[in-house]
Amino acid sequence: MPKIKLSEKTISQIKEICAQFDNQEGELINVLHQVQSKLGYLPAEVQEVIAKELKMSVAKVYGVVTFYSFFTMLPQGEHPISICMGTACYVRGAEQVLTEFKRQLNIEVGQTSPDGKFSLSSLRCVGACGLAPVVTVGEKVYGRVSPQQVGKIIAEYQEGCPSEAQSA
Repeated sequence: MPKIKLSEKTISQIKEICAQFDNQEGELINVLHQVQSKLGYLPAEVQEVIAKELKMSVAKVYGVVTFYSFFTMLPQGEHPISICMGTACYVRGAEQVLTEFKRQLNIEVGQTSPDGKFSLSSLRCVGACGLAPVVTVGEKVYGRVSPQQVGKIIAEYQEGCPSEAQSA
């Protein structure tokens, strides 16, 4: 991955977030959530600042970032799409749903569309097994998704705000 140069403003924002949690090592996950919410992702350079502020090793920060699927070290699209691949979702066709998202967006898992609108990932389990297969777009959850619904979901976000009528 190419090294990025953090602006002073970004470094200041990271330090402010760490300070909100009293620079406590035990607040690492909360700090990571807040920083990712603000910046969109957690590249190595951001992890270094967090490690320094929380007085911990960069390896420990990296370990947490790579352990939890919620965190990402790559820039995400404006609308991050995640397909649950847990057992219930997989058995009920999540693989076909994922294949259809890949086909329609012309990207692979871990990639972002050239226009920056969509990024695609798969998750182990979102904890909504009764709604399998489950897709999330940002914070919005779609349940019982079929490959035939993929185009409609994508169109919602290409046209603007998602409709309130469609939800899990």
